[in-house]
Amino acid sequence: MPSPRQFHRGSTRVFSVLLIVVGVAMVVASIGAGGGPLAVGVVLGVLFCAAGGARLYLLERTPR
Repeated sequence: MPSPRQFHRGSTRVFSVLLIVVGVAMVVASIGAGGGPLAVGVVLGVLFCAAGGARLYLLERTPR
């Protein structure tokens, strides 16, 4: 059984990747529906991707 710290790191990694996947899906859906680069879905999708990427970056940057 993993320790609580390992479980937290693993769940953070999973949810960060999920944020990135949801962000990409939002961008693709918005552009597919005819949205421009400043459409709400595109902007929010990029922000979701940035949040997921930042979480992954900070997760790998912190000592274990």
